[in-house]
Amino acid sequence: MNFGRVITAMVTPFDEDLKVDFKALEKLIEHLISTGTDTLLVTGTTGESPTLSDEEKLELFRASKAIAGNRAKIMAGTGTNSTQHSIDLSVEAEKIGVDGLLLVAPYYNKPTQAGLYKHFSMIAQAVDIPVVIYNVPGRTAVNVEPETLAKLSEIQNIVAVKDAAGNLDITSKTRVLAPKLDIYSGDDSLTLPMLSVGGKGVISVASHVVGSEIKEMIESFEEEDTKKAEEIHLKLFPLFKTLFTITNPIPVKEALNMMGVKVGGFRPPMTPADEGVKEAIKKALKDLGKI
Repeated sequence: MNFGRVITAMVTPFDEDLKVDFKALEKLIEHLISTGTDTLLVTGTTGESPTLSDEEKLELFRASKAIAGNRAKIMAGTGTNSTQHSIDLSVEAEKIGVDGLLLVAPYYNKPTQAGLYKHFSMIAQAVDIPVVIYNVPGRTAVNVEPETLAKLSEIQNIVAVKDAAGNLDITSKTRVLAPKLDIYSGDDSLTLPMLSVGGKGVISVASHVVGSEIKEMIESFEEEDTKKAEEIHLKLFPLFKTLFTITNPIPVKEALNMMGVKVGGFRPPMTPADEGVKEAIKKALKDLGKI
């Protein structure tokens, strides 16, 4: 399965009552596909997955698949910190026809490496579709070590890792120990450096705003025009950092609303950005000609 270079970790649009807004979802998906997204990651952390019910998640998978058709693949965020819950959700997502799964490391439980292996392997073996492991120790309090990823890569349908460990040495070690795994950057600002050590692309938040530019940066690198790739990276760098000044997905949702791609508000415990953060977002968007 080829998920492409730019996978967007899609926000979940809400209406005024904080119910999932499926009309806004259609407009959002059209925007993302038209600006370079190859695969839509639905109900990842950026999609406020902890506040969504299983029924809402499954409906989002169905709707996203119907809207995107064959123009973009659908990756379903089905990982939780319960192995059995993750299996049940993953099996249902596969029945809907999603193209792959993103499985986050179990958060809060802090399992051992043996526990992580068991968790991911049990879920992967319960389905036939491709699985992407999501390593984000800053949110989960546990690191999926390269040695564990190497062992997991021996399972046929574990095909990639979203690397948000923020450490290029870890990325390099994963390339050495698990050469079969595709590596996607989990941090927009590290996409270009990660490409230089064998990364394939990015599972991006900023692609909501600058998807075409991110795709151009990756393609420039692949075409060995590293100077152009560097120029694009440096141009986008201030936006990358602005979108993470406070907890994701608050800034990116504010940015989309400012751009006229209406995605609504936030389910608690997420809250709107304060005026200072909004001004910083507005400046970053204006600097790039997005508003």
